[in-house]
Amino acid sequence: MDHAISKEELEDVLNTPLPEHPKLIRGQLKNGLRYLILPNKVPANRFEAHMEVHVGSIDEEEDEQGIAHMIEHVAFLGSKKREKILGTGARSNAYTDFHHTVFHIHSPTKTKEYGEDLLPFVLDALSEIAFHPKFSSSRVEKERRAILSELQMMNTIEYRVDCQLLQHLHSENKLSNRFPIGLEEQIHKWDPDKIRRFHERWYYPANATLYLVGEIDDIPRAVREIEAVFEHTLSENEGNPVPSANPFGAMASLFAPKLPGGFTSNLTGEKSPATDKIKPAKRERQAVRPPVEHKWSLPGVAQDAKPPAIFQHELIQSFSINMFCKIPVSKVQSYKDLRSVLMKRIFLSALHFRINTRYKSSNPPFTSVELDHSDSGREGCTVTTLTVTAEPQNWRSAIKVAVHEVRRLKEFGVTMGEMTRYMDALIKDSEQLAMMIDSVPSVDNLDFIMESDALGHTVMDQLQGHESLLAVAETVTLEEVNTVGAEVLEFISDFGKLNAPLPAAIVACVPQKVHVDGAGETEFEIYPEEITEAIKAGLEEPIYREPELEVPKELITQSELDDLKSQCNPSFVPLTKEENAVKVFDSETGIAQRRLSNGISINYKITQNEARVGVMRLIVGGGRATEDSESKGSVIVGVRTLSEGGCVGNFSREQVELFCVNNLINCSLESNEEFIFMEFRFALRDNGMRAAFQLLHMVLEHNVWLEDAFNRATQLYLSYYRSIPKSLERSTAHKLMLAMLNHDERFVEPSPHSLQKLTLQSVKNAVMNQFVGGNMEVSIVGDFTEEEVESCVLDYLGTVRASSSLNTEERIEKISFRPFPSDVHFQQVYIKDTDERACAYIAGPAPNRWGFTTEGNDLFNVIRISDADEVSEPVSLDLTGKRHVDVRSHPLFFGITLSLLAEIINSRLFTTVRDSMGLTYDVSFELNLFDKLGLGWYVIAVTSTPSKVHKAVDACKGVLRGLHSSRIVERELDRAKRTLLMKHEAETKTNAYWLGLLAHLQSSSVPRKDVSCIRELTTLYESATIEDLYLAYEHLKVDDSSLFACIGIAGAESGEDTNDDELDVDLHGMAPMGGRGLSTMTRPTT
Repeated sequence: MDHAISKEELEDVLNTPLPEHPKLIRGQLKNGLRYLILPNKVPANRFEAHMEVHVGSIDEEEDEQGIAHMIEHVAFLGSKKREKILGTGARSNAYTDFHHTVFHIHSPTKTKEYGEDLLPFVLDALSEIAFHPKFSSSRVEKERRAILSELQMMNTIEYRVDCQLLQHLHSENKLSNRFPIGLEEQIHKWDPDKIRRFHERWYYPANATLYLVGEIDDIPRAVREIEAVFEHTLSENEGNPVPSANPFGAMASLFAPKLPGGFTSNLTGEKSPATDKIKPAKRERQAVRPPVEHKWSLPGVAQDAKPPAIFQHELIQSFSINMFCKIPVSKVQSYKDLRSVLMKRIFLSALHFRINTRYKSSNPPFTSVELDHSDSGREGCTVTTLTVTAEPQNWRSAIKVAVHEVRRLKEFGVTMGEMTRYMDALIKDSEQLAMMIDSVPSVDNLDFIMESDALGHTVMDQLQGHESLLAVAETVTLEEVNTVGAEVLEFISDFGKLNAPLPAAIVACVPQKVHVDGAGETEFEIYPEEITEAIKAGLEEPIYREPELEVPKELITQSELDDLKSQCNPSFVPLTKEENAVKVFDSETGIAQRRLSNGISINYKITQNEARVGVMRLIVGGGRATEDSESKGSVIVGVRTLSEGGCVGNFSREQVELFCVNNLINCSLESNEEFIFMEFRFALRDNGMRAAFQLLHMVLEHNVWLEDAFNRATQLYLSYYRSIPKSLERSTAHKLMLAMLNHDERFVEPSPHSLQKLTLQSVKNAVMNQFVGGNMEVSIVGDFTEEEVESCVLDYLGTVRASSSLNTEERIEKISFRPFPSDVHFQQVYIKDTDERACAYIAGPAPNRWGFTTEGNDLFNVIRISDADEVSEPVSLDLTGKRHVDVRSHPLFFGITLSLLAEIINSRLFTTVRDSMGLTYDVSFELNLFDKLGLGWYVIAVTSTPSKVHKAVDACKGVLRGLHSSRIVERELDRAKRTLLMKHEAETKTNAYWLGLLAHLQSSSVPRKDVSCIRELTTLYESATIEDLYLAYEHLKVDDSSLFACIGIAGAESGEDTNDDELDVDLHGMAPMGGRGLSTMTRPTT
């Protein structure tokens, strides 16, 4: 834009409407059904068809709580037409929320066998599901059992916390008490007639929207097929004519605030359901979704301030407080609206960085502080949330620090350096999205469109979005950024002042008891007035302006790099001693393999899957398996210590993080039982790849180990450990793992006793001893050139002064399964809780991915003996010319066959334990196959009720052991193959998946992996036979002497408490939930 234009001219430009997505087709049938079609080529030869019916739990009357979710189950799982298309490779599911019910099908465009167009069949299935379901008594009873089981499964402490947050945030409307899962006592009562009447009221074309996104080349034909399927479904009995305008507006701008799911809702009253049972039910439809009224948190709005609410529960471990502000959604439809969003983003990015980076450099009183400002279609409003989590004893200080930092930003604003930095980062991010316009998955586009419709935002494609952002970015001033941003924070910074916007709610979730050193468990007391006092005290602390921080443009200067190269003389060397080739390239997969003179192995693949984006993963062999009896927890705590510190060389954590912001680098450092991983995602613009390689070099060569980071890491794992008795699932799983693996602490969380023995030096040694040349492998995937990647590899990895290789194998203590008999093959866990719940885990030994067992056996020797009489070619062609391989002679035999078995067992578990017997809502079979360690295991997880959980365990065992009495048939195998091949095909379009495929390609500790394991993956799946699966099944240990089970029961009458001092707990799955209130949405139906 011309900088010389006047204010009036600028205002005119900013009021210009944003451009609409050029490819998005909208239409409406005569019966009122709206449809949206968006051609999209990723994944290829597939499309998404979602039917959104604009009815949810918010539309239910007092005696109908949960009935929308019941209809979703009955309609979806009762559809015969849906079942028929599943054999084509299609996937389907459904869910219910406050404001809508969604049925969705992900389908190939054509059948594999005959090339028949599948769109008409998918549309026909959706029509039957949404508008013509059969409410048979048998299906209603079956789904009633499933939903009652789902209700107990969902009723975790996280769900209850979410319910509390929603109840207080929306205390003035039905969002506070219309949770989609419903009420147990009502679910028990409904008969098919009552369910049918609710369906007649709400489920009809004029109250629904069909979304088609995918490889749809012939739009007119797709429209004709929509008309052919749906136009015969009339809108008869509807009292009002169908309006031509779309009350759901257009699409959301790409740059509208991110939508993590929020809660919110909207305005207007509700129509009462028809009560005349003689006449057909009156069709209902809400013009505003969801139809609720809110009390807004706006300046000068007269309303009484609500005192902080406190939810105290015995299963809560840490302290958390949420301060909420809710305002009407600002629709992003003009350049002015987009400009406002950009300014808020800059402002809130600065706050997030200041709090979470500055305080991470010391010992903060909080665990985390998050400020979220987002629109929510499901609640119909925009919610700003300040969330502070802390150890209970630090709660006052945590609140003070958070509100003090908010006030400081509000009063002084962001600095010019911060505005420039975050503006540039947002523009770079936008440019990156624009470059990826042709590689966004259909389902992502569809979800975005659906949420945007609910919010009334204009939808642009990624290129339009970037161009619009560039246009408004030129007009943004520092003063306006600080004015707009300050308004977002007033409900916190001006708390207690006259005419300040009142928080919509303040909710603290706290434990009943806390651990006090020397005193054990003591009562935790907290009162609303104390919370108010802590907020006010934080706001009264003196504040100072933010100093400008110097951000490095590079971590290694050119002169430093020249010195390194002259000292190290980096070069590529032959991959093996036997061969002289310094580069191996596989033309079929596009994979190149290299090895540096310092021993570091390199794999890379050039791909345009994600335009101008790259990913990189460092894998270091060893992991937690290298911990010995005197160093339990040293690796996992050491990796966390390095991550918490965040410093490299002479650069502070703040400088490193801002270097990453400027270069669009995301970085993570993690460990598991076998390896230490460091992953990078970076933009390939402005030397972004060189920046990522510089950071990796600095971590390897100039890592900094800080005592306060070690203390934070230790405290974190101590808190995780103490939280185990508060979680039914985790305490049950951890008891099973300890029993199965003979109390081997390498597979669970370190105990307080083990943590006390660790020192900064011991954890540093445990980690850094693994960072040796021949023990490190780096894989890179992205849209770069051969010259670019090899130059970075030589410059920044070739100059790593890697130690000589150590044989980490020799330092790994033996891992073994507990022998039979023992008194822990079957165990129970009891947890005291106000609500009854139950779960169970069943596990047993399996080989590792490459056919090795914990006893040291190589199962390929067993296979060779059983195949001695058979002679087969390694690779052959069938009569159709299709390529086949001899699966049994391939290194991936067990990886392939056990994956197929897992699909079949999962399908049987669902059909038997859930669908036929009604003993559970959720049951799953998962394999954990190691690569380096000589073992694996399987786990069946099942949720149930205390009265049914033992039967559910027996039924799961029956399915697991029943593969001989009820043999696998070709139909089951074909379906498993289609599922895995479809998943493989879709995921090969992502860089992250290729990183996984490249892992261990040159690892000496995974000698059987080579490029054929990637190149022949599809052929291996296609070639596997039922006999192959049974050969692998023989090595899954499912007999009583090998199988371990643990049942967990929670309730007020629990028989025993878990002893805190005996816990050793697995941390997997411990990450906090994302998005407030999201756990209240019902689970996918299948």
